[in-house]
Amino acid sequence: MSATETRSENSQPAQPNALPAQDSLEQQALLKAFLATSQHFFGGFTSLFQEITDPRVPELITYPLAALGFATLLMYVCHLGARRQITHLLRGNPWSAAKFQALFGVAQCPHGDTTDALFSRLKPEEFQTTVSTMVETLIRKKVLAAYRLLNHYYLIAIDGTGRLVYTERHCEQCLTQTHHGQTLYYHPVLEAKLVTPNGFAFSVMTEFIENPGEHPTKQDCELKAFYRLTERLKQRFPRLPLCLTLDGLYAGGPTFARCERYGWKYLVVLQDKDLSTVHSEFESLVKLTPENHVRFSTGPQSAIHQDLRWVNEIAYVDSEQHEHRLAVIDCRETGSPPTHYQWLTNFTVSNTNVIALANQGGRLRWKIENEGFNNQKHRGFGLEHPYSHDRTASKIFYFLLQIAHLLFQLMEKGTLFRRAFPQGVGSSKNLALRLLEAWRNWRGSATELEQLWTPRFQIRFNST
Repeated sequence: MSATETRSENSQPAQPNALPAQDSLEQQALLKAFLATSQHFFGGFTSLFQEITDPRVPELITYPLAALGFATLLMYVCHLGARRQITHLLRGNPWSAAKFQALFGVAQCPHGDTTDALFSRLKPEEFQTTVSTMVETLIRKKVLAAYRLLNHYYLIAIDGTGRLVYTERHCEQCLTQTHHGQTLYYHPVLEAKLVTPNGFAFSVMTEFIENPGEHPTKQDCELKAFYRLTERLKQRFPRLPLCLTLDGLYAGGPTFARCERYGWKYLVVLQDKDLSTVHSEFESLVKLTPENHVRFSTGPQSAIHQDLRWVNEIAYVDSEQHEHRLAVIDCRETGSPPTHYQWLTNFTVSNTNVIALANQGGRLRWKIENEGFNNQKHRGFGLEHPYSHDRTASKIFYFLLQIAHLLFQLMEKGTLFRRAFPQGVGSSKNLALRLLEAWRNWRGSATELEQLWTPRFQIRFNST
């Protein structure tokens, strides 16, 4: 065992040359933004994991579950990209060890393989509960109230994305796809994310799309997962006013009926090839309602113009002969190139709400792709990296990624960070790198570390 691992709880690593004062202050500000954000909204990292069942014998535990979870969150928010980087960049660093000692009472950052070994024994559904509870906490604290659609509805974007792809079968629950004689084995997910106009995209609930066995009669798919996910969403948030924003895959009677039954609103992309009778009705009726027209200017210097037209009470009969009453919003936007959007909705559309429904509702569906999946795949979080070959541990790593991404967004958009760095730091990648430097190099004592989050303070977000 190294000297670092055997030092006493109150000792500090040997002092190298001091950091320049400005660097130390900036690193302190970054650590405060990260640690205080978690403390302020969720009671700190120990509280975050307190509802997770730890199957280990208490007397034999070296690293508490909170320390292992936190090490994984650090891996994500610092964009380390792999479990082995926890060992290479965090475990061997004396100032990282000092912070783990101060936060969790352990002598060192845990090894990346230790996290994998424990996560394979835990229950993914408990981590799902933690993710959902974090969003519920933000809602209860009215952090997200300013971003509600029409000052009432929380906007939930639901979409699927690829997560893991293998050229050989990974497990019996792999989905399969064959192209040009080559079979790929993959694990997609369906996500319900709460999205907001200022760029938040928080995972609320996840449904893993996976087969029940190696040779199923029918493969699992996104639509089946949608029905499972929405049922769970209603059970978890039975009275929350929701509006779903969905792509054209869900434009059909089962989706409309389910939303009506659950008391939800929806905005579903209407594609040219979908629901031909609705298209025909809209084209006929829109000519008879010229008053259902709003022209709206947006973009820099209001250079982009939108022509919004709509028709309410369009009758649609689905394949099971159930009738639905829909509205269609048509948006034609100037630009280079010009764009055209249409949405189906169960809102009653009017001059007073059509701009909000289009721009703060239907148009926000893309945020699950950009602020959600693209950020997690291509901007440092490594969504498509297999952090574990164990099926259970892999799901838990996925949920911890969602927690880390939520915390990262709160930190990046919160006033603790924006006041300390009014010009920003250039990109989320730069923020992750600088946070890693701060964790490895800031040399405050355990008392100074605790003082980063103990004073009373407020965190505000831009609501425009």
